[in-house]
Formats: sequence, structure tokens, C-alpha cells
Amino acid sequence: MQNIFTAIRKAGLHRKIKVSSTHSLDVLSQSFPSSAGAFNSSHAFFLKPMLEFLAENQSPFMVDIYPYYRDSSSNVSLDYALFESSSEVIDPNTGLLYTNMFDAQIDAIYLALMALNFRIIKIMVTETGWPSKGSPKETAASPDNAQTYNTNLLRHVINDTGTPTKPGEEIDVYNFSLFNENRKPGLESERNWGLFFPDWTSVYNLDFIRRGSLDTITNSNITSSNGTWCIASSTASEDDIKKGLDWACGFGNVDCSSIHFGRARVRTNQNPSYDNCLYMTQGSNVTAAINARASPSKSSSSVEKVSTWIPGCLLMAILPFL
Repeated sequence: MQNIFTAIRKAGLHRKIKVSSTHSLDVLSQSFPSSAGAFNSSHAFFLKPMLEFLAENQSPFMVDIYPYYRDSSSNVSLDYALFESSSEVIDPNTGLLYTNMFDAQIDAIYLALMALNFRIIKIMVTETGWPSKGSPKETAASPDNAQTYNTNLLRHVINDTGTPTKPGEEIDVYNFSLFNENRKPGLESERNWGLFFPDWTSVYNLDFIRRGSLDTITNSNITSSNGTWCIASSTASEDDIKKGLDWACGFGNVDCSSIHFGRARVRTNQNPSYDNCLYMTQGSNVTAAINARASPSKSSSSVEKVSTWIPGCLLMAILPFL
């Protein structure tokens, strides 16, 4: 890693290209509860210098997160692994509430890093996903569960929800994988993690361009319908917002026929029950965001101000090279 970094620095690219190496969650000796997260001491000989390298060069700690491999015998429910749990798991040491296994596992890594006084290293999830098919004993591997997990994961990442330990923290997440691998050895599930079959047909539908309804997390007391509020930086300029709207109404494949663009405002004179925009009220201001095929809202039909836009989607698909 140091040699690669030295070569990149000689090329003047070290500020643009970050050097790191990925790990499985087995790098931890304990991950439950999250507050007890700790690195396996047998890995200390390479982990300590590696973490020092990552901190010095502002590189991320890369890890593969697979809630699919939950231990069902330890009362970890399938719904908790799928982001579908209706109840919360309370960390007895921190009092933090967890509604999904993905966040709990990431926080175990954060807290393991903090325990070694590495507080500024960011985490990048280099692999996560769910198999759509398995052997008879692999009952959790199904198209419905794979679609549920990846849809909820996408929703979770787009909203920049963060984790209970680091709320609002942006995390880069890569989905595994793009294609099923029909020649891969091992259990049946090992060959069925893809979004597509080898012939390019979809294994199941997954909405990467946000045509479906997504939920939202905001920092204020805002109520909305079952759709998503896509929120961008509050410091975005009018020009940035205009460019974002131009993208959504063009390449983003959103029907913006009911929205009219002015110099400093975006207005609509149509009832917001049409299925391409959402509305929410924050105090005396009304904020709008674009979201195709969203559920209707009951807020005002006059949009006075657009203060936010959609950040770039962080979820990507890795093409396996096997």
C-alpha cells in the first residue's frame, strides 16, 4: 500500500486517489453489541500500521458487510437483517437504538476504531447484498428478500441517514453483485447474488433512478407521505439547484410538466396529488423535491421555495471479475 501511494504521489494524484484494502467483518473479534466492537488481536501486527496509514492519508477503512449471514440461532430476526424490523435493538452500553443489522455492524467497526483512538477514519462498504436463490436449507435466499434488502439499502444510503453512532454520516456503499456467477463453486447461494442473469435479464426489479417511493430522514419536525424527500446541501446555489432540476427532468426521467421554472423560484399551479412531485411544509415555508411515481401528499399546492436537491446516488454495482 505504501509503495502504491508513493507512486500515486509522484504522479501528483494522491489527493484524488485514495489507497486502502478491504476486509471481511471477521476482522472483528466481537461485533455485538456494537459498543463491544473490537478488532481481533491476532490481526494487530498488520492492522495498527495500516490504520495509521489510513488516518495519515485520509483513506477509508474498507469492509464487506453481509447481514444475510446473520446467526439465526442468536435471535437475530430476518426482518432486522432486511431493514424491515418493527422493533428496536437497544445497545446496553450506549443506549443507542438500532432498527437494522447493517447499521449495527458498521457501528461495531466505528467503535472498534475509536477504541484504538482512530476517530477520523471513514468507513466504505465495498460489498453488501443478498442472494436471490439458495439450496433448500438456505431459506432466506429468495428474490423477494434480495429485492427487499437491496431496495431498503438503496433508500438508506440515498437519504444519508448515517448510523446511530454517526447520524448523518455519508457512507459509500457498493452492491454485490451486478451479475449472477453460474460457474462459482460452493453453495447455491454463492452463484446468485447478482441483479442480472448472465444473459442481461433482471433477476428482480431494483429502482436505481428513484422512480419508486422512498422514505426520508430529516433534521426537523416534518411530516410527509410515503414518498421520499431528496435533500441536498443547504448551501447549494440557485445555479446548482437549477442544474439538478434540469438533470432530473431530462436524463433523470422525471415528468416535470407541472413545474414551471422562474429565476429564483419554482412554482406549480397543479394540485400536488399528481404522481411526480412531493410537498412538505416546514414552518411557514413550503419545500418541494422531485420524485417520480411518489405517493400524493396533503400539503399546499403552491410551491414558494425550493431549497434542496438530490445528491448523487452512492450505491453502485460491482462487476465481478471471475
